[in-house]
Amino acid sequence: MGKTSNKIYIIGHKNPDTDSICSAIAYTALKNKISSKEHCARRAGQINEETQYVLKRFGVEAPVYMSDVGTQIKDIEIRETKGVSSSISLKKAWQLMKDENVVTLPITDKENRLEGLITIGDITTSYMEVFDSAILSAARTQYKNIIETLEGTMVVGNEHGYFVKGKVLIAAANPDLMENFIEPDDLVILGNRYESQLCAIEMNASCIIVCEGAKISMTIKKLAEERDCVVISTPHDTYTVARLINQSMPIKYFMRKDKLITFKTEDFTEVAKEVMAKKRHRDFPIINKKGFYVGMISRRNLLNMTRKQLILVDHNEASQAVDQVEEAEILEIIDHHRLGSLETISPVFFRNEPVGCTATIIYKMYLENKVEIEPHIAGLLCAAIISDTLMYRSPTCTAFDKAAAEELAKIAGIDVEEFAHEMFHAGSNLKNKSPEEIFYQDFKKFSVSGISFGVGQINSMNADELEEIKGKLIPYLDKAYQEHGIDMLFFMLTNIIAESTEVICQGKDAKSVVESAFDVKSDSDSYILKNVVSRKKQLIPAFMSAIQQ
Repeated sequence: MGKTSNKIYIIGHKNPDTDSICSAIAYTALKNKISSKEHCARRAGQINEETQYVLKRFGVEAPVYMSDVGTQIKDIEIRETKGVSSSISLKKAWQLMKDENVVTLPITDKENRLEGLITIGDITTSYMEVFDSAILSAARTQYKNIIETLEGTMVVGNEHGYFVKGKVLIAAANPDLMENFIEPDDLVILGNRYESQLCAIEMNASCIIVCEGAKISMTIKKLAEERDCVVISTPHDTYTVARLINQSMPIKYFMRKDKLITFKTEDFTEVAKEVMAKKRHRDFPIINKKGFYVGMISRRNLLNMTRKQLILVDHNEASQAVDQVEEAEILEIIDHHRLGSLETISPVFFRNEPVGCTATIIYKMYLENKVEIEPHIAGLLCAAIISDTLMYRSPTCTAFDKAAAEELAKIAGIDVEEFAHEMFHAGSNLKNKSPEEIFYQDFKKFSVSGISFGVGQINSMNADELEEIKGKLIPYLDKAYQEHGIDMLFFMLTNIIAESTEVICQGKDAKSVVESAFDVKSDSDSYILKNVVSRKKQLIPAFMSAIQQ
C-alpha cells in the first residue's frame, strides 16, 4: 500500500516562534516548486499569539501539528492480505493461503472490521485433532460449503441451508444394520445402493451424500423432498468424502477472536518490535484510525521500514527538535543559530548563515532559484525577519536582513513600522493567557558542560504590559523548574522600544550565572540588562561563557 514516507516534512523547533513557522511554510512552498518530491510543512508545538496574527493576516493555515517523528506502522510496507468471510470453508481458506503464500488469514465483516484470524496451524489442528463425529453440525456448516468441498451438486434441498444437528457417519453396512446406528438429523455418506439411500431417508437423516456420481432415482428424490432430507451427489468415493468433509466447516468455528494482537497505523514501530519479541506470531493485523482492517505486517516488514524524512528549519539542537528526531532521516538543516548537538545518520545539506533570521536565508534561496515570491509568502518571510530582529533593533540583525525585509514588505504590500507594531501588540497581548501559556510561547532548552538550562522570552513595546506579565510568571517559575528537571531556568521580558531586557530566574546557580555573565547585582531574582534584546546572540553566549568558567 502507499506509504507516508514518500513525503518530506519541513519542521521548526518546539515552542515555535514566528520565524520557525513562517520559514517552514515558505521553504515548503519553494521546495514544492523546485523539487519533484512532495514537501509538507509541520509544527512541533503550539503556535503563539504573534504567529497566529501573522498567519491570519496573510490568510495562511497553520501547519499540521507533529508531536513525534518516530517511524510508525503506516511508514512501513503493509501487506494487503484481503480479509475473508467467516463463513468460508477450511478448505477454501487453505487454498487462499497457498495462493497468497501466507500463513495467516484475516477474517472481516461486511464493513471490513476485523473479526478474527485463522492460521495454517489452526487448520491443521482442525484436521488432525478433531475426532468428534458431531463437529460438522456443531460448527453449523452450510450445505454450500459441503458441496464446494466435495465438488458436488445439490440434488434435493437448499444449498444455503445449514447442517446444525446430528453426526456424520458412513453407511457401509446393509440396511438392516443401518437402522441400529442412524439417528434423526444425521448426515449419511453412502454409495449407489437404493436400499441404503431409502433406509437413511426413512430414518429421518437430515442429509445424504451419494458418492461416485451414482444415479439417484426419482423415488429417492421424491421421498427426500417429502421428508425434508437434503441430497448431495459427489464424484468422489466414500473414503475421499469421509476425508474431505470436515474441511467444509466454516472457519469461524476455529478462528481466533479473543485477545487478538493488533496494531494501529499510527502506532510507533518501537512499540511493535517489543510486542513482536514477546509474541511469536508470524503475522499481525493492522487497523486504521477509523477501526477498519487495512493489512498485515510481520517482523520482516520492520527490517525494511523507511524512516520519516525531515528538513529542519531555525534550529539544530537535539533538545529543541521534535520528539524522536533521532529515529528520522534528516535531509537538510536551514538555520542561523550556533552549531548544536544534533547528529545525523548520513551527510546532509546544511546551510547556516550569521544573519538575524532563518527567513532571510529562505529569501536568499528564492532569489538563487529564481522563483517568484508570492505576496502571502513575502508577508510571512517579512514578519519572521521583523520578529526575530525585533524590527532591526537586535544585534543579530544584519544589513541584508533589513534589505530583505524591506523588499519583502513591498511584495506583500505592507508598511513595516505599522505592521510591526500590530504584530508585537498581538504577541504581547496576553491578558487572558495563563502563566503556563505565556511561559511556553517561546521557550528553548540548552546544555553546556553537563549543565542544562532553559530560556523563555516575551517581546513587547509596552512597559506596563511587561510588568503585568512578570507578575504572572514569577509564581509559575518554580513549577516549570521542577517539571523540566533542569539546573537553571530564565525568562526574558524584552522591551523593544527601550532596547532592554528584564531577566527573572530560578535554580541554585541561576543568579550567579546572570551576575557573572553581565556584571550586574540584584537583591531579588530579577535583573535589568540594558541593551540586551537577543537571546541567541547576547544572552546565550554570555551564559555559556559564565557556566564554562
